[in-house]
Amino acid sequence: MVYNFETIKFELQDNGIGILMLNRPDKLNAMSFQMIEDLHNLFDDLMVNLNCRVLILKAAGRAFCAGLDLKESTILQSKRKPDELKEKFYFIDVPEKDIIKAKMYGQWRTGQLIVKMRKVSQPIIALIQGAASGAGFAFSLAADMRIASENAKFNNAFIKVGFSGADMASSYHLPRLIGMSRAAEILYTGRFVEAEEAERIGLVLKVVKGDDNDLFDAGLNLAQNLLSKSPLGLRMTKEAINLSMDAPSLETIIQLENRSQMLCSTSDDVMEGVQAFFEKREPEYPLK
Repeated sequence: MVYNFETIKFELQDNGIGILMLNRPDKLNAMSFQMIEDLHNLFDDLMVNLNCRVLILKAAGRAFCAGLDLKESTILQSKRKPDELKEKFYFIDVPEKDIIKAKMYGQWRTGQLIVKMRKVSQPIIALIQGAASGAGFAFSLAADMRIASENAKFNNAFIKVGFSGADMASSYHLPRLIGMSRAAEILYTGRFVEAEEAERIGLVLKVVKGDDNDLFDAGLNLAQNLLSKSPLGLRMTKEAINLSMDAPSLETIIQLENRSQMLCSTSDDVMEGVQAFFEKREPEYPLK
């Protein structure tokens, strides 16, 4: 099944793997107002789409995502705003004296994409080629796993254009991925982290040699591996990972895990998994 959007492409394969592609290659996949809305619509669907079990996030062209579309962002500062944008995005058309309202809404709306990426039950595998800068950097950090091409590079571009280096949960995710000291240096300086360093410090799972097809094959192999796991088990595991990142105590997480295991034990997935184990075969879980 193929979904129709203006700035992204999404295909849900029969096996339950969803493939999301950022599709503004002529703009290095910079996040426009339209892309932000397209992504919101897709993530809202994935919240309740049990047929999608794993999500691969990729991008068209030579860059993963160059960040927010600065040309569009400056429209919020301008006195003259294109009529077509006013019609599609009502927060654009605000009085000049209330411009802070438009900025606050735009900032909130963009940040909520990161929240939704963590809330959807599907594990997200991000495939990064070329630059992942600014919002693209934050977007990749919000994925569950990252696989990079040899030419991939990451940077916190916000700090280089007058903004805070902490945006779109970059100051939340990066220290948890690679430790506070390394994260602070990357967030403060805005320097590029090349693929080899990204793998060494644990920012990416691995670096893949070859072209974009090889990168996609690596992501697909990982996604197919996850398909052999219980759909409910994967969902509960992602929920536990999310909550454990801010857990106040060991006991809190133990209680959460106990609840998850009891819920899973009542599902047909467990019966199929155990039976497949004894029959020495791969389990066959239903899509939902």
